[in-house]
This record gives sequence, C-alpha cells and structure tokens, in this order.
Amino acid sequence: MTEQEFASLTGVSRETLEKLSRYVALLKKWQKAINLVSNSTLSDAWRRHILDSYQILEHAPSNGKVWMDFGSGAGFPALVVAICSDYDVHVVESDQRKCQFMREVSRETSANITVHNCRIEEMQPLKADVISARALAYLEKLFEYCVPFSSPETTFLFLKGQDVDAELTNAAKCWNIDSIKHPSLSSEEGCILECRNVRPLD
Repeated sequence: MTEQEFASLTGVSRETLEKLSRYVALLKKWQKAINLVSNSTLSDAWRRHILDSYQILEHAPSNGKVWMDFGSGAGFPALVVAICSDYDVHVVESDQRKCQFMREVSRETSANITVHNCRIEEMQPLKADVISARALAYLEKLFEYCVPFSSPETTFLFLKGQDVDAELTNAAKCWNIDSIKHPSLSSEEGCILECRNVRPLD
C-alpha cells in the first residue's frame, strides 16, 4: 500500500497525511538503529502499521477524551490515533529507546501524546475512555493490566490475530466480557476486538 492509496481509502486531510508520512520516514530512519518493528513489515508500513492503527478509530466513541495505549512500542496504534484525532493519548512503554522514538515523532508531528516510560504495574491510576493494545499479551492478561484504568463506560479496542476466539474462551473463565469482532482492513486473519462492560467474575 502506498501513501496515496492510504489517503484514497481513508480520506484523511493533506495535513494529516503529511504528518503520517513524517512518522513513516522517522520509523524507517530509527529502525536502522533500534528494532522498532519487524523488518519484514517495513516495506509495507502504510498497510501493516498506519492503516492497521488508523482503522481502530472507527470503533472508538465520538465523545471520548482520554485514550490509553499499553505496550506501545513504536507507537502503534497510539501515535496514529493522536495524529488523526482529538484524543488526549497516553502511552505506557517500559523500553526507554522506544519512548525516545515516540517523543521524537510527537515533536515532529505535534501529536497530542503523553509518554509514560514505566511498566504498566507502576503507572499511576488514570481513568480512560478508550484503552488499546497491539501484540502485547493474551486477553486474560490484558484485562488484568487494563481494568484498573477503566470505568463502566470504557471501550477496550485490541488488534488481534487468528487466535482471538481461543483467547476469548480463556478470558471468559475469569472475566465477564461483552465483545464484538470487527474485520480488519489490513489483514485477512486479523480483527479489531471491541470489548465493553469488562469485569471480574464473581
């Protein structure tokens, strides 16, 4: 997927496209020194990373304000969300070099993002309207991380692969979950898992 194909599919503004293009350029530059993403995905960054992250916004509440992304790595989906929306985005990432990269992208693109360089367990409580994660952990563990930062109205949005049904089955042994699987625009095997009303089983 090219930059223009992404623009045609999503209809983002020219200004937003320029910021995303700057993000991709920085990703390729930093990748030479830091392993931010799999090298095999770098040549198709617009599909594998930018579109993959952008599509999550379609399922986020329009009136939400605070977005938390756990294990953000190179900033997917958090930085794309921050560039393409009005959300106040908070990222939690323990790797200092990846945090430096996200701060650099934030400076270069004016993305509204706060980087927390710590482990999730060390993060100060903060209630979020949306909580997301990509390739961080299985659902059962994800909810352990995320629920302390949620309210009854929080929407959970996770980018998941072909094992999502097995993950849901295992998570249901410990958690009450209302979930919807949305098809992925970037991967035939992937989906966006939307969860609400997540709470421990009594």
